[in-house]
Amino acid sequence: MRKRLSGLFMFKPQNHLEAEKNKTLSKQSIFSKTLYNSNMRFTHPREKLKQKTKPVQRFVFALGITLTLAACTASPNAEGIPTLTPQTSVQAVASPHAEETPLPIPPTPTQIAPLRFTIPTPGAEPVSDWRPPLYPVPWAISRHDHFYFIRPISADQIDWGVANYRYGGMLFKNIVHTGIDIPTEKGVPIVAAGAGIVTWANWGLFSGESSNQDDPYGQAVAIQHDFGYQGESLYTIYAHMNRIDVTRGQWVDAGQQLGLVGDTGHTTGAHLHFEVRLGRNDFLDTYNPELWVAPPQGWGILTGRVMDDKGELLRGYQMLVISYETGRIRKVSTYGPKVVNSDPYYQENLVLSDLPSGWYEIRITYLEDDFEKEFQEQIQIYPGQTTYFSFYGLDGFDLSLPEDDGMLSWTPTPVEE
Repeated sequence: MRKRLSGLFMFKPQNHLEAEKNKTLSKQSIFSKTLYNSNMRFTHPREKLKQKTKPVQRFVFALGITLTLAACTASPNAEGIPTLTPQTSVQAVASPHAEETPLPIPPTPTQIAPLRFTIPTPGAEPVSDWRPPLYPVPWAISRHDHFYFIRPISADQIDWGVANYRYGGMLFKNIVHTGIDIPTEKGVPIVAAGAGIVTWANWGLFSGESSNQDDPYGQAVAIQHDFGYQGESLYTIYAHMNRIDVTRGQWVDAGQQLGLVGDTGHTTGAHLHFEVRLGRNDFLDTYNPELWVAPPQGWGILTGRVMDDKGELLRGYQMLVISYETGRIRKVSTYGPKVVNSDPYYQENLVLSDLPSGWYEIRITYLEDDFEKEFQEQIQIYPGQTTYFSFYGLDGFDLSLPEDDGMLSWTPTPVEE
């Protein structure tokens, strides 16, 4: 049984104005976090002078209210944000025996400079499109999911892989991609996706020779994590770095800075090449990072096994994923041959992560000899989960899960000590 989740994440800045007699409160929101509160009053010296007529009563009463609302003082708090300091206010009150008891007349008030606020300059607008925060790690609704890692680039930058060169992709002839490339700028901090021991922090990760500055990975860091999967060790790789800030043998926590994005090694430009390895820290033991990195809250992952009529995997086949809600069309291709590996349970050759939950149409144009046919299927993406499908050539789509001797769903719980 598949468990469905749904979520709504709303951020509403509020403007609220309440008016009371002799008091004005104003609130202004800067990024929904900075608040300004004011209680504006003005106190002026008074001299006792004699007054006999009622018109002066009205003048004094009105002038008292006007001056009460006229000014307040601002002073910075510990965070450098201006706050308003109320002043003691004395207001003129009309007496029912004003003709018999003279009221004082205030002198002409000293001219006060207009009140000015220093508004903090907003920070730079994020480079990436807005996305919800990630699910906390480790995250696994299905017993076969393993979203154990945070993203190695912070959320104010682009922190997901390029769409046209995913894991298993073939951008260059005969070169199959063993990770994902996050296209952020040179000098952006790289952080550890999980806690563990640094097992490599130098040039030469691929060749094993730290003096090899012609190594395809350039300057790179490898981490063996303090957790594994099905009894096997997990490693993450961070390549093409411009600077390394950790050393071999050092313990790092999830989110700790490892260095800076660069363009060292065999690359066409600055980006982070990120890998997940299972079992051994070896080029031939990589797995698709999109099945290991936590998705944004309310979003899910699509994975599938695309085959021909004989059950053979189709290499480099393109599929369209179309959102019913927005009409957006995403393209994803099946894995290339040889050096990539499929998940032990899903046995997939296609993954598309970071999909907002909802209904989609998936399309594949199947070619066999001179025959061509387009197949379509409706599929639902669930929040925080992996949605699976199979494709069997002329037999079309099948939405059944792979066979499993255990439970269909499982939510991890903390161990009581």
